[in-house]
Amino acid sequence: MSKINFIALGGVQEDGKNLYVVEVNDMIFILDCGTKYPTQDSYGVDVIVNDLTYLQENKDRIQGLFLSHAHMDHIGGVSHLLKEKPDLRIYGSKYTLAVLKDVLDDSESDYSSVKLEVVTPKTALKFGEIVVRFFEVSHNLPESLGVAIKAEDGYIIYTSNYNFDQNSKIDYAHMFRSLAVFAKEGVLALLTESLGANNEQSRGTILEFKTRIKNIFSQSSDRLIFSLYSSDILRIQQICDIAIHYKRKIAVIGRKTQKMVMEAINMGYLNIPEENFANLRFIDEKGTVTNEDKDLVVLVTGARHEPFFMLQRMARGVDRLIHLTKKDTVLVLTPPTIGTEKMAAKTLDIIYHTTSKVIEFSSSLLPQINANREEIKEMINILEPKYIIPVIGEYRHQYALRIVAECIGYTDEQILIPDNGDILSFDGGKYIGITGDVPASEVLIDGKAFKDVGDVVMRDRELLAQDGVILITANINPRTKTILLGPEVVTKGFTSTKDNESLISKIKEIFYLTSEKFLCGRFINWSEYKIGLKNEISHYIYKEAKRSPIIIPVLISTDLDSVNKALDTQDLGYEKNEITA
Repeated sequence: MSKINFIALGGVQEDGKNLYVVEVNDMIFILDCGTKYPTQDSYGVDVIVNDLTYLQENKDRIQGLFLSHAHMDHIGGVSHLLKEKPDLRIYGSKYTLAVLKDVLDDSESDYSSVKLEVVTPKTALKFGEIVVRFFEVSHNLPESLGVAIKAEDGYIIYTSNYNFDQNSKIDYAHMFRSLAVFAKEGVLALLTESLGANNEQSRGTILEFKTRIKNIFSQSSDRLIFSLYSSDILRIQQICDIAIHYKRKIAVIGRKTQKMVMEAINMGYLNIPEENFANLRFIDEKGTVTNEDKDLVVLVTGARHEPFFMLQRMARGVDRLIHLTKKDTVLVLTPPTIGTEKMAAKTLDIIYHTTSKVIEFSSSLLPQINANREEIKEMINILEPKYIIPVIGEYRHQYALRIVAECIGYTDEQILIPDNGDILSFDGGKYIGITGDVPASEVLIDGKAFKDVGDVVMRDRELLAQDGVILITANINPRTKTILLGPEVVTKGFTSTKDNESLISKIKEIFYLTSEKFLCGRFINWSEYKIGLKNEISHYIYKEAKRSPIIIPVLISTDLDSVNKALDTQDLGYEKNEITA
């Protein structure tokens, strides 16, 4: 009988950073490796990835990385995983791997040693006694796949994101046949997404969505501007189809989306004739180029905050391609994600200053891309797993999925809600509990460096954002133990020096009093000197202002005798007394 462990290194009790590990005996299978976008509290952080310590320590046991689809919360962290295992085998659909290559190119990752292998719903891979199969699922990206790992005690099924949208162009007959085979052979554990477990709304809104868009096209005789997330490939196709029907020219703004769209067109998943694309030129200062053609449809795309940022630039007239006018109609198809709520509201306010023709599509008006309650029930009833592990979602989503499973007869013992890092163990086809944990913290990436920013840096950034910084600079003669120059006090984000001269004077007074303690000995302990200044000044600032700015003492060791001797031996073009003065 097999010994099986399931570990979520990310993706449970959170939205994003999906990375799941299935261990069968001594073999490790990795399901997806994504990123998470930072919130407004993550000062300056560009992206959040998984702690890969466990995989680094066990990299010789890794059989491969199996990708479900091309969203960044499922493939965005691959470049970081490759730093730990450059010879990794990566399996995914043709489209998913094509997008992954672009992601790796953008991150300047060297994937020459990586083995990228294209799989289809008919692919079966053998790893000793273990077989890995795939099945097609409906999502808003082409070639989205679920993964089925067959062990001796049954299948471990990973659905990733899915739905049963009958309007999607997938081979449902083959998908249902695959699921029926898995169910017949026995499913030990179902790893199903839970993001839509709270959603009771039935599907079928694609027709309503298209009808609304068509009505807007038919009633508008001027330029239409849509904001879309770059991952909404199928929604982009729907809008383009309508634009082509109304003989409109199409412009896609957003570098990453342009590449994804062109990739999808080349592979036959998007059908947008080349002659329907508009050739935009940069707007010049003379106004000879405006890109204000009435038949133009502009798709403003990006990830997370990017569509809002570009719309703001257009509304303010600083964008290089599009300037909003009062004749434009703006359709906002980007419901705010976590951390972008304020920016989304601000963007709408800025747009309304330019044009009142703004149509905002809420989440309830857009076709849902995640499995709702009834679709989750359908997946569970088809597969009939022994155990259900909710993944891809925050705790409220996982708990909602527990309620859904209980409605169709599952008990608490069969529904396993893990936390990141928990080791869920199965032995002989039975769940034996959480047998340990592994490191599964967040790694905060700032810029391109693969290095955790760390709690200390984040705390400093938080203090800078909330209370500012005070810089105290002075020149100290280490031989005579005297203050030659200063202190100069500079504040940033705390208070204006001119507005609070009494406080600045008090800081200088504290500096002199504290300096007397550290300049009376035989040697100057510079480290303790700085700590003493920080403590005394911080205590005073908090007592007076109830704030805790960062205090940075800059003590410059300056021995004038040494400087003068150096000047005696060199002709620097100026007199000695200019330095000593």
